[in-house]
Amino acid sequence: MHIIHLSAECYPAAKAGGLGDVVGSLPKYLNQQGEFSEVIIPKYRTPWLDAQEYDFVWEATAPLGHDYFSFKIFKESTNKLGFPLYVIDIPGRFDRPGIYIDPWSGHAYWDEFERALTFQIAALEWIRTFHKVPDVIHCHDHHTALVPFMIKECVRFSLLEDIPTVITVHNAEYQGVNSMMIADLIPPFIPQDYGLLEWNGQLNSLASALKCAWQISTVSNSYMKELEVSSSGLEALFRQENSKSRGIVNGIDNEVWDPSTDPLIEVNYTARSIKSGKKKNKEILCKRFGLNPELPTVAFIGRLVREKGADLLPDLIRHFMIGDHVTNFVLLGTGDPVLHDIFAQMENEHFGYFDATLEYNEKLAHQIYAGSDFILMPSRVEPCGLNQMFAMRYGTIPIVRSVGGLIDTVKDISEGDGYGIRFDEFALHEAEYAIMRAINLFNDKKELQKVVSRIAKLDYSWHNSAKEYIAMYNELLNMK
Repeated sequence: MHIIHLSAECYPAAKAGGLGDVVGSLPKYLNQQGEFSEVIIPKYRTPWLDAQEYDFVWEATAPLGHDYFSFKIFKESTNKLGFPLYVIDIPGRFDRPGIYIDPWSGHAYWDEFERALTFQIAALEWIRTFHKVPDVIHCHDHHTALVPFMIKECVRFSLLEDIPTVITVHNAEYQGVNSMMIADLIPPFIPQDYGLLEWNGQLNSLASALKCAWQISTVSNSYMKELEVSSSGLEALFRQENSKSRGIVNGIDNEVWDPSTDPLIEVNYTARSIKSGKKKNKEILCKRFGLNPELPTVAFIGRLVREKGADLLPDLIRHFMIGDHVTNFVLLGTGDPVLHDIFAQMENEHFGYFDATLEYNEKLAHQIYAGSDFILMPSRVEPCGLNQMFAMRYGTIPIVRSVGGLIDTVKDISEGDGYGIRFDEFALHEAEYAIMRAINLFNDKKELQKVVSRIAKLDYSWHNSAKEYIAMYNELLNMK
């Protein structure tokens, strides 16, 4: 079976969040199970993409409204990612330093819609020249969500209309909403079909995909249910399209996230040596930040945005800085400039107990997973979450809010074979109590080691999830 993934991100080529991790892993595991999976992304100016060698594949021009744009397609030469990676070079659109955000202004690029649309048009222009078209086109999030509509409704791509399309919703907070007037940039389609693009009076790319794709998937079962009651205005549409929807929980790449071989951590360890391995990594981590390794160490890794519950962190951390239960806190991430200022000030106020590294740092992230006792995820919204799975792979216990994929992947220690700590409401007192439970667990060394040993036996690799995707693709082919 031939599956083409269209995405704005793919780790390590271009990553802004969990979407990149998924698209950088799932195709590899599909191929390991005997399928033929490829990825197409834009050719950004990221360090990884700039450092690769490429084979020229194809070039053409394509319509954008009343104008035309030129593009070239290249293939990464070595297949080092475990699947063929194709990049589309569109001069003036993606040859910039940021993926979504202009690093100079801190804001999204002004031509966000045109960037996404030209990428999707160029991909379909190329695919329609294939002697044998792919069995499935798998689209990821709103950046590629107009593909199901264009295949279904644009005369230019009518040769592709029998290809099953999948839209995976990694995060429904971002929908690609624009004025309906901008729809004129899409290749010609019958005017009566404007309704397939519209939601609440605006062009909504994600809504269009929910209507037009053969299959809707989300990255966990719980998130699929949540979208029907809370999805930033798309609740009725998710309920309407329920019959073609399913949740498949994400996995992680066990070859990348493996403490026994990980080149980004200071001391490698296995499940058998997890106690001593984590102890050494914790000592190294705490020495770097001037922390006491004898204290429980709680980490937060991720975007400093409301969605991740980052605005709860200052008051939550301060509570444990002034109370009787002294704890280390380590933070790594970027986001809200206001939070940047707050955490920078807190770093000075609570030196020796708190450190904030306000940057993207993949190496440090791995070391934090290996050296921390707990990972904190107080998310308002968490479609699946990968950080809790990364952490558990390294024997680090998750403290999470009961939302989305965190419900599906973290079992509370109050249950007999539990391995994490969960709290229900997004409230300061609930998060405080969850951390108190973590501190109490840390102080009970015998019970702590039982939980860590239990975590070390868990398998959140892509193997099982890839099988579910393959089953879904086969169902679509049977429908065809």
